[in-house]
Amino acid sequence: MMATRRHRRALFLLHEADAPPGYIGEAAHARGFSVECVGLWDARLPDPGAYDLIVPLGSAEAAYDDTVPWLGDELEFLRRAASGDVPVFGICFGAQAVARALGGSVRPAERPEVGWITVDSEVEEVVAPGPWLEWHFDTLTPPAGAEVLARSGGGVQAYQHGRQFGVQFHPEVSPEILAAWIAGSGQRLDAIGVDAAAFARETRRRAPRARAAAHELFDRVLRRLGLT
Repeated sequence: MMATRRHRRALFLLHEADAPPGYIGEAAHARGFSVECVGLWDARLPDPGAYDLIVPLGSAEAAYDDTVPWLGDELEFLRRAASGDVPVFGICFGAQAVARALGGSVRPAERPEVGWITVDSEVEEVVAPGPWLEWHFDTLTPPAGAEVLARSGGGVQAYQHGRQFGVQFHPEVSPEILAAWIAGSGQRLDAIGVDAAAFARETRRRAPRARAAAHELFDRVLRRLGLT
């Protein structure tokens, strides 16, 4: 009797209800992953070794702020994932948390990056130059030994450390996700000179290509992490 192939399991770490997996969750499902989500604000983290891929997503919190109630548990979870050789794909805050968990650092950015920004890719076959949707007010320093794959004027945009991969931009964000973020952050965007309406229009215009780029990036990350 032929054995049934086990579905690969992807765990998405959610930090806010309005920051879902989006295009990256869609890509994971399309590649045969069982997509599971856990909200750090109301659930305990499971054993990282039970998963084939872990994807910590974005957050309005700061990855250097130890007063965030769930941050210490998440950092320990990410260390356990790394020590257990579990692949991790961190996005924005998720990439910052991975960097910090592995010995890197996170700090406030000299200038926020919010909008569609072209990055300087050092390995274009892994991270395309974009433009990519950005929404972050902090910046990261990767852990020692990490390979930097892309940068922008605001700092590191992508890196890899073993089977831990991080991007500072937001490949997962759809127009609907962005609309929810804008609805909750209008005054903050005004303060940094971002035209929220224009940002939303551009995101709707770019949506088909952004979705395709997210799927393509996911495939490339899988290859880099040995999951193809």
